[in-house]
Amino acid sequence: MKGRIEALLFSAGKALDLSEIAQALGHDKETVRKITEDLMLSYEQEERGIRIKRLENSYQLCTKEEYYDTLIHFLSRPKKYNLSQVMLETLSIIAYKQPVTRQEIEKIRGVKCDHAINKLIEYSLVCEVGRLDAIGKPILFGTTEEFLRCFGVDSIQALPKLSESKINDFKQEAEEEVQLSLNL
Repeated sequence: MKGRIEALLFSAGKALDLSEIAQALGHDKETVRKITEDLMLSYEQEERGIRIKRLENSYQLCTKEEYYDTLIHFLSRPKKYNLSQVMLETLSIIAYKQPVTRQEIEKIRGVKCDHAINKLIEYSLVCEVGRLDAIGKPILFGTTEEFLRCFGVDSIQALPKLSESKINDFKQEAEEEVQLSLNL
C-alpha cells in the first residue's frame, strides 16, 4: 500500500486530494491518511532527498528544502516571483479575507488593483473561486495550493494572526496618511 501511494504521488507530479488517493487505491480515506502520514514520518526520519508535504487535505511528493543547493547545480533555477509591494498587499488581502471581490480589495487598498490581481493569477498564487450572488456576479478570488507551497504554510488557518494592537496601529497609520494627503 505504501508503494502504491508513493507511485501515485510521484506520477501525479502535483498535490493529490486524499479522496483521490483513496478512490484510486480502493480504500477508505482514514486508512489512506494513516498510511500516508506514516510515509511522511519515515521520510522525515530517514536521510532521504524527498518528503511528502500535506497541503490542507492533499498530499504531494517533493524534494526536501535542505537539498535545494544541490539541485541548483544540476537543474536550472525554478522561476522566482518578483512580487512588488502592491502585489504583496493585494495578496495578503486576498489571503486573509478570501473569498474576496476585486471591489473589496480596491476599497481596502484605496486604489485599482487589476494589474496586481492579474499578475498573481499568472503566478498561480491566486485564482477565481466563484462568483458573488449579487448584481453583476463579481468574481471571488482566493489563494491556491501554489500560494501555500511558496509561503511554506499547510493551510490558510496557519497564516500568522494579527493582534488587535497591530490592527489598531495600521488603522492609525492609515488615518494619519489620509490626513496628510488632505492637508496637502
